[in-house]
Amino acid sequence: MFSIKKYISYVFILLVSSCSTKKNALQIALASENPKIKTVMNNPEPHEIQIIYTEILRDKEGKVSFKDFSYNLNSKNYFYPASTVKFPIAVLALEKLNTIPNTDLNTTYTIEGSAEKLQFSEEISKVFAVSDNVASTNLLDFLGFDYVNLKMKEKGLYPFSLSHRLSGTDPTNPEFPAITLYKSDNTVVNIPSKRNQIPDALSLHSIQKGNAYRDSKNKLINEPFDFSKKNYYPLETLHNTLKRIVFPEVFKKEERFIISEKDRQFILYSMQNLPKNAGFDPNEFFDGYYKFFMFGDTKENIPSSIKIYNKVGNAYGTMIDCAYIVDSENKVEFMLSATILANKNGIYNDNIYEYDSISLPFLAELGRQLYAINKH
Repeated sequence: MFSIKKYISYVFILLVSSCSTKKNALQIALASENPKIKTVMNNPEPHEIQIIYTEILRDKEGKVSFKDFSYNLNSKNYFYPASTVKFPIAVLALEKLNTIPNTDLNTTYTIEGSAEKLQFSEEISKVFAVSDNVASTNLLDFLGFDYVNLKMKEKGLYPFSLSHRLSGTDPTNPEFPAITLYKSDNTVVNIPSKRNQIPDALSLHSIQKGNAYRDSKNKLINEPFDFSKKNYYPLETLHNTLKRIVFPEVFKKEERFIISEKDRQFILYSMQNLPKNAGFDPNEFFDGYYKFFMFGDTKENIPSSIKIYNKVGNAYGTMIDCAYIVDSENKVEFMLSATILANKNGIYNDNIYEYDSISLPFLAELGRQLYAINKH
């Protein structure tokens, strides 16, 4: 029977016996002879891999600093960010609530055209536990594209561009519905509908991908797939978003999210919470379902000592994870973000991608290798 603990112990022994002190941990992990990594690294170009690995350094007073290592990192090399954009949407929803008296993460609201009462805490929980598309759109309706884009830029989380929702029949519609907030003092706030700006088309390397795609009618179009009007969230911006949530004290006040400590702890709890603990079927949503690093290629339960605070995304053959990984028992602590493309036939929007055979094994093994290196 496959055992993560035994496997990591084996990897650790191999690393101790073979590591060169001249190489950093990321270089060592990527040079692994394990076929899950070696197969990809033998021919990395078609996979458009980008990686950031961060060592967490603490001085004698406990003050935190970072030491970053990267592979092929380039914000001008476009990859589709998929569900990772839900991360800032969730956090900024709480930040906006922070500006409205007598509201908090448990505040309820309705969206124009629907009588359903939504609760911010529940929508955010669904965004992280099972990456719920509708929940993220419900939160985005409260914010709008302009608000998210402006606030990210103000905090130095740039480049970044949010231009479409992840659910609905008209995802790029710049019109956002009116919102009704139900405050704790039994009063109501009506937020009018708003029209947002239409972002400029993206001009980046690899903004057109592949050799063909399926259109909305499933017709094969023999042209590259154009991502120029899609969302844009480069890996370094994503990674720096996570840093601001986990370690806000490292950043200047103007670079932080303006949320309460209670809100921040709720975000962190939601990020590490497993689907089964959020009320979802563990047979369908097993522990590693949205924990790509270390556990993405196994249905084994994650040990209680290991906490993975993360946000993943996967769409159009691209798979991303951004995580802060902690093992209190073994004194392991590091951050890791990575993106990998697996689209062998070069056709986009056909739902034929090598997530299970290439991407998940690579990301899981990368996480395990770095965990083993960090294990004290």
